[in-house]
Amino acid sequence: RKTAMSREKAMNAKSRKPAAAKKPTRKAAKAATAADVGNWRFYFVLLALCSLLALLVGRVLSLQVLETDRGHDFLQQQGDRRAVRHAEIPAYRGVITDRRGEPLAVSSPVVSLWADPQRLADSTRIGELAAAIGVPEAELHRKLKAYSGKRFMYLKRKLNPEQAREILAAEFKGVSSEREYQRFYPAAQVTSQLVGFTNIDGKGIAGLELAYDEYLRGHPGRKQYIQNRLGNSVRDIGVLEPPRPGSDLRLSIDLRLQYLQYRELKRAVTTAGAASGSAVTVDARTGEVLAMANYPVYNPNSRRDMTSENQRNRAITDAYEPGSTMKTLTMVAALESGRYSVDTLIDTAPGWMSVAGKGIKDPLNYGEITVSRVIEKSSQVGITKIALDIGHEPIFDVFSRFGIGRPPATGFPGEASGLLPNRTRWYATEKLTLAYGYGISATPLQLARAYGVFANDGVMQPLSLLALEGDLLPGERVISAELAHEVLGVLEAVTGEHGTAGKASVPGHAVGGKTGTVRKLGPEGYSEDRHIALFAGVAPIDDPRIVTVVVINDAEGEDFGGGAAAAPVFGRVTEGALRLLGVTPQEAEVVASVAATGLSEASTGDEGVAAAQGAAG
Repeated sequence: RKTAMSREKAMNAKSRKPAAAKKPTRKAAKAATAADVGNWRFYFVLLALCSLLALLVGRVLSLQVLETDRGHDFLQQQGDRRAVRHAEIPAYRGVITDRRGEPLAVSSPVVSLWADPQRLADSTRIGELAAAIGVPEAELHRKLKAYSGKRFMYLKRKLNPEQAREILAAEFKGVSSEREYQRFYPAAQVTSQLVGFTNIDGKGIAGLELAYDEYLRGHPGRKQYIQNRLGNSVRDIGVLEPPRPGSDLRLSIDLRLQYLQYRELKRAVTTAGAASGSAVTVDARTGEVLAMANYPVYNPNSRRDMTSENQRNRAITDAYEPGSTMKTLTMVAALESGRYSVDTLIDTAPGWMSVAGKGIKDPLNYGEITVSRVIEKSSQVGITKIALDIGHEPIFDVFSRFGIGRPPATGFPGEASGLLPNRTRWYATEKLTLAYGYGISATPLQLARAYGVFANDGVMQPLSLLALEGDLLPGERVISAELAHEVLGVLEAVTGEHGTAGKASVPGHAVGGKTGTVRKLGPEGYSEDRHIALFAGVAPIDDPRIVTVVVINDAEGEDFGGGAAAAPVFGRVTEGALRLLGVTPQEAEVVASVAATGLSEASTGDEGVAAAQGAAG
């Protein structure tokens, strides 16, 4: 029993001893290691975040406190890159006026619409936009396809501002606007071929718009503006460079006379069924071109009917054989030779002659007539006999001195110089045809310059399309003043009762000039039924103020000659021109003189009134 109890105690004591420590397993070891790494990562990320936060706070303090100026500049630059844009400010093109300040070409503000094709292509309102700008929807889709990949295309150019505002108010996606100027021509077709026109970008491409493009154009400026996220301008910041407007151009023409000349020329061309016509009026004293008209014409404000034919300023660019208008210059050669005077008799009987196999004849047998009468009747036989006597060299010399074959040097684009052949060998017929204006060519403006010599005391004045200010340009003496006055007397007889240009006469004024009727040259030689009618005249004869040349090309019917087709235009234009210039008619001067004399001699007034009434009657 005692032994049994000892064993039980021993066993209980043994059970109360702590269990021996067991060796840790591999799984338990890995778990312990992962716990340690997780704690390290947490603290590392926390440290990194705190560092980044510290850096951000430091950068903000640096920009806003420590480096205020640099920080502001940096932020400003970043903002500007995203919102600030630069744009060109269009320059105002200079105004073209007539000599009295009447506008002939002005620029009015307009708006052009453009779009970003990449943004507009995604819009669901393309049909609405097409209707607003007035183009078919299919056409707008085709345009967008053609400009795919680009960021700019014009939708509609040169809209009036009100119309553009209505379209922009609809807020189409990707649609913006820019301000431009559009050229407008108040006189329209009346001055179209002289003034010319500009293209859609405002660059001169014809006429004086082209000749003085740099002078008129000006220099565009630059500005800054802020755009929103849609690409639309929301506010202008300032002007970087102000635009410099173009300079104004003051022409020599008088718009009143230009309207008159255009009206009479149009009436003559349409009445005669002619292909075209030109007229030019020059101030005999200054060389300024007072009017220059052509027909047919075009309207530069609506160019639907514009063709290359009606764009030409024929008065400057088209040269014609001047025909019998050159007989006046041949007479000058004869008078300068000393062998002839205006009263020298020339036997033209029997009214025809043959030279080198070429027949030359007059409409009638004028018999024995003076040199003055040869010009008055435009006798082919008479002028041929003079040319045979003096030779072609003096005639060629006079033509050359009078500017035939030399350009007028007005600066107009496409200005023609005409033709005066200078050969070493001349055929006999060429020597003769030179005397009456065949085988050479001249523009209407050149012809006006030549006849201006007679109107300006023998001095050829340089021509100008611009109004002259200050002293006149020096002229070139061509013939003596005495000879010029003598020729004027002969020209006056041409417009008299027995001359070839009776229809050129002007009531109340003594005028003079010379007709020309030229057969047109065709593929088979000179035509028998196609002609060019010319008239070159001076007014008034006693104190010349203007020279006018009229050309009617290819008139139909029987009235195709210079005296029938061109001379009446000269008469009507000259009558209005002298009235505009304030030239008093001769008859009115006589009435005023007699009336003044009668009134001064009568003490009671009754006799003076009677004298004035008698003179007026």
